[in-house]
Amino acid sequence: MPRSIPTCLVLSSVLLFAAAPVLAADPVFPPGSRVGLTPPQGFVPAKTFPGFENPEKSGQIIITELPTSAYADLDGKVAEDQLRRQGVVVESREPLALSTGPAFLVTGEQQAGGQMVRRWILVGSTARLTAIVSMQVPDGEKAAYPDAEVRAALATLSVRPTAPPEEQLDILPFTLGDRAGFHLVRVLAGSAALLTDGAGENFDVAEQPVVLITVAPGSAPHDPSERDRFSRGVLAETPGIKDIRLVRSEPLRMGGQQGYESVAEARDIKSNAEIMVAQWLRFGHAGHLRILGMARKDAWPAVFSRIRAIRDGIELR
Repeated sequence: MPRSIPTCLVLSSVLLFAAAPVLAADPVFPPGSRVGLTPPQGFVPAKTFPGFENPEKSGQIIITELPTSAYADLDGKVAEDQLRRQGVVVESREPLALSTGPAFLVTGEQQAGGQMVRRWILVGSTARLTAIVSMQVPDGEKAAYPDAEVRAALATLSVRPTAPPEEQLDILPFTLGDRAGFHLVRVLAGSAALLTDGAGENFDVAEQPVVLITVAPGSAPHDPSERDRFSRGVLAETPGIKDIRLVRSEPLRMGGQQGYESVAEARDIKSNAEIMVAQWLRFGHAGHLRILGMARKDAWPAVFSRIRAIRDGIELR
């Protein structure tokens, strides 16, 4: 299986970041990101994480998008306390008034990877989301990134309503062929895609069908006898549904690799509506690909074949 970017916990994501010096003209949005800024000289959009990088200076700018509600918790110095517990020597914390809304900047240093690094963390509140822009450069390079210039770069924080769908797809570890009339709603953490068949960004399976495609790193069962148990466990953890009852569960080959299909009846937690669920797992050496399709039971006969068409059009990069 290809490498994917794992979904990080909020405060661990805060610890990874980069630096910035001289400003350019217009904000640049990394592929698939709704958050952008005017990157410092030498920084270019990163290829393996959401943000920017300067390979020559070993600098990084990592962008994390959180719900708007997260800002209040982080503004309550949760982020600062967590940083201290993880070894960051916090030098300052200052409020900033950005064009996107209130923000605060934490500056400090930390021993990481056998060397001291300079860190800046901007947490910004916007109308659409909470943005964390985390910057890091080795201590030996910090003279090239004065605090005033870093602050000026961070102050160019910009937010766009959404990233173009095709741009979002480019950062996934898989490609989508036939979307069978479904449209892309969101790309999550560079390793998952959410599609729906209906108006807007409605994720409510009681109202319209949804398909979630994810690549999960980590150990996957190599023993065929363990795959049924593993598949049942993954299905049982699906959020938003209850009273899951398996209708069919059996092995099958997907894209030349071992896989497992599960079809189940369930109920939507919010509405108690009867729904159907199809899950396919495709096993690799370092993880698994999961395709999850859900729809109301009365719509299932027409939807199931379309979800299978989406499944058959997925190719790993």
